[in-house]
Amino acid sequence: MKRSGSRILTTHVGSLVRPAEMVEILRRKADGAPFSAGDRAILARHVAEGVRMQEECGIDVPSDGEYSKSGFAQYITDRLTGFETRNDLPGRGGGTTRSRDRRRFAEAYREIEGGVQGGTTSMANSMCTGPIAYRGSTAVQTDLANFTAALHGRSFEEAFIPAVAPGTIELQRANHFYKTEEDYLGALANAMRVEYKMIVDAGFILQIDDPRMVTEYDSMDPAPSPEEYRRFAMVRIEALNYALAGLPEDRVRYHMCWGSWHGPHTTDAPLEEIAPVILSIKAGAFSLEAANPRHEHEYHVWERVKLPEGKILIPGVVAHTTNCVEHPELIAERIVRYARLVGRENVIAGVDCGFAQGLATARVHPSIMWEKFRMLAEGARLASRRLW
Repeated sequence: MKRSGSRILTTHVGSLVRPAEMVEILRRKADGAPFSAGDRAILARHVAEGVRMQEECGIDVPSDGEYSKSGFAQYITDRLTGFETRNDLPGRGGGTTRSRDRRRFAEAYREIEGGVQGGTTSMANSMCTGPIAYRGSTAVQTDLANFTAALHGRSFEEAFIPAVAPGTIELQRANHFYKTEEDYLGALANAMRVEYKMIVDAGFILQIDDPRMVTEYDSMDPAPSPEEYRRFAMVRIEALNYALAGLPEDRVRYHMCWGSWHGPHTTDAPLEEIAPVILSIKAGAFSLEAANPRHEHEYHVWERVKLPEGKILIPGVVAHTTNCVEHPELIAERIVRYARLVGRENVIAGVDCGFAQGLATARVHPSIMWEKFRMLAEGARLASRRLW
């Protein structure tokens, strides 16, 4: 994995606002079915344009925008067997149904999530009712081919492809097939390791997306103690580490966030309580929220929690939660804070979360997203001049 050896590198979390043409294609595509020849050509064109725009904006480590996926986690029903939508069985719950934050601010959430940018996609009725196996190899090969072609001739440091963690899948979808929670997680880890390995073997950085392991804290009532939550998290981390076994740690980065929705977030898990557990994940870099007003102060955690030797932090220095475009001077200040705490070579400037976790969840207008990327690159240049 490239480090910020002579300047601060820039990246983001993966999901970009999908072009309207791709939204329509994904809405009509059946899970498990391949793209038609015409749709594959449209997808390839949009991936190429998304990559071109990332280069134009100054991103050093781009993604394919996740344009082929219905959502950062929703896409797994297209790539795994064993899941179906059922209304006659109890769903997983959590999130919107059990959130302490949503209960406390119920009226506000009804307004927020009924607005233009709300559009949250519920997976409560998507559940495991049969044996899980991986069936997405053709889909991954399509992603790899499109991204490779789009990158050809462009001047990036390297590139990454996100994939969802077993624990986030488990915590979003009820299990009505496996005898135990551990059996369910094990089946998911066995299946997802196929996708993980394909991404790394193709020469890309693998990013593991795992927000639900942290947002589940908000769904526990009463709030768990730090010890209780760390025990809960370790079960999911052990499953993830099993799925990552054999992959070089420096080809894996881990993204954790407190949920992408626009809300108060008053019941988020404190970073200090979970950072030591997160650092046990077999990954070379850790992407964390650091720009939004609920978590920006948590850079102080790294005064007390030591970043292990050889690891990289990817703090979000621009936010997906606001239409206000951050000034590059502010971005530079945020970068320099982290560089002074963990070492300039151990920091890559990132974004708090993705800009479109699903088809209906564009957090900002695309024009604002691209401008945030431009300011991210400008802020990284300012920080680099101060740090080198």
